[in-house]
Amino acid sequence: MTRATRDRIWDAVPLRAAEHSLERPGEHAPAHGALLDLDHLDAAMQPQVIARLLSRDFDAWSEAAARVGHCTRPVRLHGSSQTVDAGTGEVLSSFSSTESPLGVLHVRCGNRRAAECPSCSRLYAADTFHLIRAGVTGGKGVPEKIGENPLVFATLTAPSFGLVHGTRGGRACRPFTLKGYGSVCEHRRSTVCHRRHTDGDEQLGQPLCRDCYDYESHLVWQWWAPELWRRFTIDLRRALAKHLGVPESRLAEHVRVQYAKVAEYQHRGIVHFHALIRLDGPKTDDGFTPAPAELTAALLARLVEQAAASVSFHAPPLHEQDVARRLRFGTQLDARPIAAGRRTDDPDRALTPEQVAGYLAKYATKSATDSTNTDSPHARQLRATTAAIAGRIHADARADDPTRDVTLVREHPYGLLFKWRHMLGFRGHFSTKSRRYSVTLGQLRRRRVRYERALAAAHREGRTLDVRDLDDLLEADTEETTLVIGQWAYAGTGWDTDGDAELAKAAAARAREYAQERAKDKHKQPQR
Repeated sequence: MTRATRDRIWDAVPLRAAEHSLERPGEHAPAHGALLDLDHLDAAMQPQVIARLLSRDFDAWSEAAARVGHCTRPVRLHGSSQTVDAGTGEVLSSFSSTESPLGVLHVRCGNRRAAECPSCSRLYAADTFHLIRAGVTGGKGVPEKIGENPLVFATLTAPSFGLVHGTRGGRACRPFTLKGYGSVCEHRRSTVCHRRHTDGDEQLGQPLCRDCYDYESHLVWQWWAPELWRRFTIDLRRALAKHLGVPESRLAEHVRVQYAKVAEYQHRGIVHFHALIRLDGPKTDDGFTPAPAELTAALLARLVEQAAASVSFHAPPLHEQDVARRLRFGTQLDARPIAAGRRTDDPDRALTPEQVAGYLAKYATKSATDSTNTDSPHARQLRATTAAIAGRIHADARADDPTRDVTLVREHPYGLLFKWRHMLGFRGHFSTKSRRYSVTLGQLRRRRVRYERALAAAHREGRTLDVRDLDDLLEADTEETTLVIGQWAYAGTGWDTDGDAELAKAAAARAREYAQERAKDKHKQPQR
């Protein structure tokens, strides 16, 4: 950190500014900028932030934080490693945690949730964006010709479990009674709402009558949503085989279905799926071939809607006296072809890859706490229903066989439901893809490691890193010529204080804002 930067930080600290106000007449506090705004921090955290900014090892701390991208909860490790030539066994370099700025190695936490770690979730979103975009336009080892294959953006929603408040595109929430409903429910609560709800309204996603809302069916559907998606992909392949007039077992000889999917929480606390679905030709060595000419994006969109509307799953009952449930997707299904061209301002044009990749990457970092008000009466009732279901499962297991109650709970179809109460019953992955959709997150991370190694080597040797030297990063994984042998021990998780974590979070926010401004400036530049 430069002296000028440190001076600006010191002048922004409230305590330092107060000291300047006590100087001799004629002396004034330096006017480098405004004071730090610490009002949003609690009384215990404010002195922690100030103590870190004024500490002697602030430079070392800021360097350590920068090395992990200002991760909020980095993992701390003690140990050492050696880089060895795989052919000769020669030790090329060595590293010890004692060489780190704070005497301990900090490693990113890698949490994809923005609410937990903004820095790591932003990196995860960027990787997800490139993973999704590569499957649409090519790049990252995927041939550009993949953009010519039929591609559809599909949205599969959950069914209704009761009337809830919503934005309705700026219109009145529920101005009319729906078919099968009266003006009031059996609990004497109104089934209409004339308010125009906006984003941030506390009523969004809340049932008009919580006594009418089917909370158990809500949780059952949420629990089996991944299974419903799996069956949808099976039905889609069957529909394709029927259209081509080939046996389902031989469909892969003609066409293969590839997809990238993310789950998004609605305000009512239930997920729906957004997916890019693509058709490829038969399997080859490179894995990316043209689809049969008779299969178009418009045809794929129709088959996706048909498969989503017809798929169903008979869910196991919660208990012996429970009702039978046949789970389906909701009626609000949408499948739209994707155009491989550049984005335009015409709202009637098909969606473009950049739009969809950015949209899916954003929701890949969300969780229940990001999209749903977890303190609302509706969310509390969902958690209470989860606890009640789990309690009955445990009680029934003890009544059946007290000596095997733990085993019986584990074998129960909903035995682990309580474990997923923080996700409101959803146990699936938020971001998934088929094997040959595009590159993998692991490949992207390994290439980033190679880049960081090349950059570090260039700095050590005092040379500029030529972008032409990075061509191999985009090629297929090659055999490593070196081995890294290390011995590491876990030392803890997180920074020393909550104040340090807030500083790291603030630095990550500034880095994000800076990147967004640079992106805006880049788009403003005239195209040549």
